[in-house]
Amino acid sequence: MTLPFNPNQELASIIARFATGEGEHRTPIDGLNLYRQSTETVWQHGAYRPSYAVVVQGRKSLTVGAETYHYGAGEYILTALDLPVSTQVTNVRNDTPYLCFAMVLDSERLNELLARVNIPRQAVTAEPMRGLAVNTASPELLDASLRLLRLLDRPEDILAMAPLIEQEILYRLLTGPNGPRLLQVVMAESQSNRVARAVAWIRGNYVQPLRIEELAERVGMSASSLHHHFKAVTAMTPMQYQKQLRLHEARRLMIIEQLDVGTAGHRVGYQSPSQFSREYSRLYGLPPAKDVDGIRRPVAAK
Repeated sequence: MTLPFNPNQELASIIARFATGEGEHRTPIDGLNLYRQSTETVWQHGAYRPSYAVVVQGRKSLTVGAETYHYGAGEYILTALDLPVSTQVTNVRNDTPYLCFAMVLDSERLNELLARVNIPRQAVTAEPMRGLAVNTASPELLDASLRLLRLLDRPEDILAMAPLIEQEILYRLLTGPNGPRLLQVVMAESQSNRVARAVAWIRGNYVQPLRIEELAERVGMSASSLHHHFKAVTAMTPMQYQKQLRLHEARRLMIIEQLDVGTAGHRVGYQSPSQFSREYSRLYGLPPAKDVDGIRRPVAAK
């Protein structure tokens, strides 16, 4: 399929009109968010939900575990399950800001589509694949994405048309180069699906002590199999995954809710203040009090 224009230009125009300020902007289309960033950023830490996100202007770097991905205009990042990540926006200026949109991937809609459409599964291997990948967006994928964003100018059409276009996007993702990654996570009783269930349990219980044998039994795996497949899918061990969730939340508590270091560490499950400070410094490069103070001061000065 050949498009008579560059869809990135129109996508950038729509995002720029609806995302006038810095950061994330929710839209009337459920699960569709827009992003704008006019200056390069330091590394920021958070979590990615299962999603499909396309950069239409600027560049971004993302680190998960010990792996770093770089992607820019016309490329998309597919995240098949919840992952704690670090990101940095690069190569932008105020007159050409970083612009991106992201669509949350709904597992129920994916399963509904798979129940109705015969998606080839020959490429789905038994060996687990990483739950995150970067690729160039095909013309068909960009065309469907553009039609979805155009609905922002026709809000009266959103209720009827958005689910149909989202279904097309899911189909393009499933039949594209990264379709097997999605299929591995969605397919019931696959090893990647079990890892996704383990991830969901850790996210909901990260404050509690993590006992690998109990978690493995919960998702129907042996402890060694869980460790191997978990790292293959997330680029982290279960313990590393829990640690990043704890530290990200502690940082948020100190910055947003103004908690002191000891209270924040205890709130996320650390019994030892020295262990909390040591692991925090290893991830963020500074002790918690110094790191948070450096963030609070510029905010307070505005």
